[in-house]
Amino acid sequence: MQGKVIVVSAPSGAGKTSIVRHLLQAIPELKFSISATTRSKRDYEIDGKDYYFIAPYEFKAKLANHEFLEWQEVYTDQFYGSLKSEVERIWRNGDTVIFDVDVLGGLNIKKFYGEQALAVFIEPPTIEELEKRLKNRGTETPETLKKRLDKAEYEISFSNQFDKIILNDVLATAQTEMINLVKNFLAR
Repeated sequence: MQGKVIVVSAPSGAGKTSIVRHLLQAIPELKFSISATTRSKRDYEIDGKDYYFIAPYEFKAKLANHEFLEWQEVYTDQFYGSLKSEVERIWRNGDTVIFDVDVLGGLNIKKFYGEQALAVFIEPPTIEELEKRLKNRGTETPETLKKRLDKAEYEISFSNQFDKIILNDVLATAQTEMINLVKNFLAR
């Protein structure tokens, strides 16, 4: 069964996760794609809800079998990826898949699904505003902040490859624009 997929990508701090959470509440047929990872499960996480926690050898076997739409090795033997089987599971239930993924992963998913996919890039108003948002999180050291901002500039250079760019200057406005965009895509 073929369905549709929504891909939401953005630099860290642009508001992607807030927009995706809002979409999931506003449009019941959207179901979040659960990623697979080889990192250790945290105490508050649930396997099959937060992530599919698998061993590195199992992840590598799935890679060899081309079972991932996109994947990334973040640290040595610490992988994250989106399984094709997760999309099939959601489609079997008659729902639409929504991804909250990094920019390059989002482009890979769009390339795989073509016209079945709506790929949206959430853009921060400015790099300065993005820096402010990241600082306000209180989780960044000066070194990690610089890395995130450098990565953000790199990721923004890919924004024109997405179907739509939504400027997240005012979160409520971006959320409304996203809901309208997704509803129009699903109606086609």
